[in-house]
Amino acid sequence: MNPSPPKRRVSVNTAIFAIATGLSRIAGLGREIVAASYFGTSGPASAFTIASQIPNLMANLFAQAALSAAFVPVFTELLQQGRKREAFKLASTLFWLILIALGAVTVIGILLAGSIMPLFTGSTFNNELNHLTAVLAQVLFPVVLLLGLTGLFVGILQSYDEFTIPALAPAIWNLVIIVLLVALHPHFPVGRRIYAYAVAWLVATIVQFLMVAAALRRIDFRLQFSIDWRDPRVRQVFMLMLPVTIGLGIVNLDQLLNSVFGALVSPQAPRAIDNAFRIYMLPQGVFSVAVATVLFPTLSRQAALSDVAGMRRAVGIGMRQINLLLIPAAAGMMVLATPVTRLVYQRGAFTAHSTSLVATALFWFAVSLPFGGINLLLTRTFFAVRRPWIPTGLAGLNMIVDIIVSIALYKPLGIAGLVIGTAAANAVMTALQLRRLRAGFNGRIEGGQTLMITARILVASAILAGVSWAVWKGLDVALGTSLLAQLVSVGLALAIGSAIYARLVLAMRIPEARQIEALVMGRLRRRPWDRATPSGRG
Repeated sequence: MNPSPPKRRVSVNTAIFAIATGLSRIAGLGREIVAASYFGTSGPASAFTIASQIPNLMANLFAQAALSAAFVPVFTELLQQGRKREAFKLASTLFWLILIALGAVTVIGILLAGSIMPLFTGSTFNNELNHLTAVLAQVLFPVVLLLGLTGLFVGILQSYDEFTIPALAPAIWNLVIIVLLVALHPHFPVGRRIYAYAVAWLVATIVQFLMVAAALRRIDFRLQFSIDWRDPRVRQVFMLMLPVTIGLGIVNLDQLLNSVFGALVSPQAPRAIDNAFRIYMLPQGVFSVAVATVLFPTLSRQAALSDVAGMRRAVGIGMRQINLLLIPAAAGMMVLATPVTRLVYQRGAFTAHSTSLVATALFWFAVSLPFGGINLLLTRTFFAVRRPWIPTGLAGLNMIVDIIVSIALYKPLGIAGLVIGTAAANAVMTALQLRRLRAGFNGRIEGGQTLMITARILVASAILAGVSWAVWKGLDVALGTSLLAQLVSVGLALAIGSAIYARLVLAMRIPEARQIEALVMGRLRRRPWDRATPSGRG
């Protein structure tokens, strides 16, 4: 393995991951559109939202993202030292430990769901909704084990710079859910059709696990049937996992917190917030997750080589790339929150009232979009240098801010107050992580350059917002609100606003904009026979 992959490979990996993740987010939005047309923002839909969040939260707490973040630096260091056999032995030991531990958690979750779930449903849920939430959770709890094992396999693939299959697997997951939901929905009795969604979710998670497991053949990974309790690297991974688990768990609690407080607002609020979150995650997943995920193995290698200058440069470029893409996305999302929500969801059981609820949440989610992206990158940076307790402590402060603001605002402002709490917490987390990282990098994180470029991005984004709203308003008045008319008005508003934004940031000579332009134009200009995927990549 090369200690530091060339910039071109990182750029191409980022592009591949962004495209694949974009497909996943689009498929996920398609899944939400189908589900919204069947269930709207009804009580059963909110019951499913809470029931699905508990297993997902536990998977993140005990494995998946937490395990990957702790495992990748250790696994990568062994590969860096040419100790492939030991690296694979470590991965095998972790596989069996996860299987035993999360298998037990899954069984306990299924048995105790009836007692656990009512703790999260709030006073607006009646006994029937509480029972429905518990049964749905029982169907979904095997996801904990499946996602834990999937997280380990994804970490192995990413250590080998294999990003395509891990990025595509969630898209397949979403497509499987859509197909099964449409096929199974009519076969359940009225009032119980939400069970079709839970069954589809579980089956799709199995398919995703098998897809990622099959990809391990590309690196000739062989699972060993043994557990080496004495391997010091196993203890090292678990020691790293502890703060990472707490940190990521606190961050992931935010979504659950919104649902729990939402259940105090109304039975419709948890589902409305979740619907808005899915739109929010489209740009977040395409851009910031792609940048942070692709840079993470590179940052781990640079940390192993004590290449502080390289890490500082990579983090600076990553922050500016995220700002370049997420600030304009946030601006467009804020001014077009209602028309975008109406276009995406309003059909079937999803009414104009549902649109109003979701659009309110989406507006305030947009405020936190750039902060969330920067936080993801900075947290991964601390993980790469094996200082996970720093973002863990900061994440604890983040949660305190979120709870205080949410408690203060959920009664007077309803859904808006809850999402404002998320935005405020993300802004505080960004400021604290930047302050701590700056101290770790001897007072230098390319802050002046990043601030100057971000100011230009803000100006260009404000122009994008104004143009997008004006174009949408004019077309909306002229064309009406039919589905085709909405597609044209919203689509042209976003397209024209984005085109003007692209022109502006290039005219402002923002280096990251030039890098993206060079990458896109370079790929387009390559001859057809040059576009074949290199050996071992795909």
